[in-house]
Amino acid sequence: MKPLVAIIGRANVGKSTLFNRITGKKAVIDDLPGVTRDRNYAETTWEDKDFILIDTGGFEPLSPDNLETQIREQTQLAIEEADVIMFLADGRDGLTHSDIEIIRMLRRIEKPILYVINKVDGPQQHDTMTEFFQSGAEPLIPISAKHKLGITELMSAVTAHFPRSSREEHSNSNSLIKIAIVGRPNVGKSSLINRILGSNRLVTEESPGTTRDSIDTHFTFNSQEYLLIDTAGIRRKSKVSQRFEKYCIVKTLKSLDRCDIAVLLIDALEGVTQQDGRIAQFIYEKGKACMIVVNKWDLITKDNSTYNSYLERTLGDIKFLEFAPVIFTSAVTGQRVFNIIKLAPRIFQQYHKRIQTSQLNKILGHAAQHHPPPYFENKPVKFYYSSQIDEAPPHFVIYTNYPNAVHFSYKRFLIHQIREHCGFEGTPIRLTFRQRK
Repeated sequence: MKPLVAIIGRANVGKSTLFNRITGKKAVIDDLPGVTRDRNYAETTWEDKDFILIDTGGFEPLSPDNLETQIREQTQLAIEEADVIMFLADGRDGLTHSDIEIIRMLRRIEKPILYVINKVDGPQQHDTMTEFFQSGAEPLIPISAKHKLGITELMSAVTAHFPRSSREEHSNSNSLIKIAIVGRPNVGKSSLINRILGSNRLVTEESPGTTRDSIDTHFTFNSQEYLLIDTAGIRRKSKVSQRFEKYCIVKTLKSLDRCDIAVLLIDALEGVTQQDGRIAQFIYEKGKACMIVVNKWDLITKDNSTYNSYLERTLGDIKFLEFAPVIFTSAVTGQRVFNIIKLAPRIFQQYHKRIQTSQLNKILGHAAQHHPPPYFENKPVKFYYSSQIDEAPPHFVIYTNYPNAVHFSYKRFLIHQIREHCGFEGTPIRLTFRQRK
């Protein structure tokens, strides 16, 4: 799992500016306090260390205002989820009463906390830091997010708290297949897991949003160990109104980081929705193996063409997951539920498969010979050689004279050729082109 870092503090102390500086993203910033009301999060990297950064709304612990209360609850949820907390204060304003209350609250939390004083870009601001020293907050790190001062020192302190990857944990991951069940609220994720486990392991209700957190369950089937991860349902951004919903989305994204195989659960009665497509995009962007499971299949009125037409329509609506097998199930009746577990080891093996360089060059060379790539500025595009540089997901590199000239459609053609000869069922394939040195 990627570490999660939360930036908290009063309104208008520069949280979003710092967020933008670290991530390179463009969170909304304004001189008016309270612009960031919900948590804004981004996956980013600092010196080869991946993590998730959360920008929170202005935290006013003493305000009775309803909106301020919601922002405070959002911030508290971010604090609960975070592995490292950055408390940001304004060096120009000095230590305020709200700062003191936040510092008192943070002292009760047993997590790494960095006290960061922003807008310190002159001698006058350095003088105001004495007030923060007197509050007992430490370590104090002066920065200026706007002028890029002290950011490197700050991030070195932040990343020092990240856990080091364990070689033993990495080696054991090959014997444990981790499956995340993801989808919109109320499509039957918890019911599906209960059916697989044969018990009411998870609470289920008719109302959407019952699962607020990611729940892990270990079990063994046919001597193979599995980890099932039930996640909170992801809703459209416009529907994310309850204060817990964004917290649930962050948990779901972190669950995808942890899994090998993502099971995208779809409601057969509703078909593929726009939000299902968005979740599928999350899965594809993270490079996870995938299977599409259509639940509540027992409620569909069927004839001889129902299965084929529904299958074609499902894959047509999620074209970039066309490599994923589709299973039609019913968590209520148990119909074909165990096909998911029976199929998982095969997909897991394909996800980690490697192709010999000689075989890969033969496949791609034959494809280019019978279907040459288009010319670039009246010059032929030549493929010199190719190799697999990574697995899970498999990543292939083709060395060529014009790497930027290969059209997306031809790249897709080559990926299909690799699949046709090598399989990679349920697995995304990464293909990049590089200039031959």
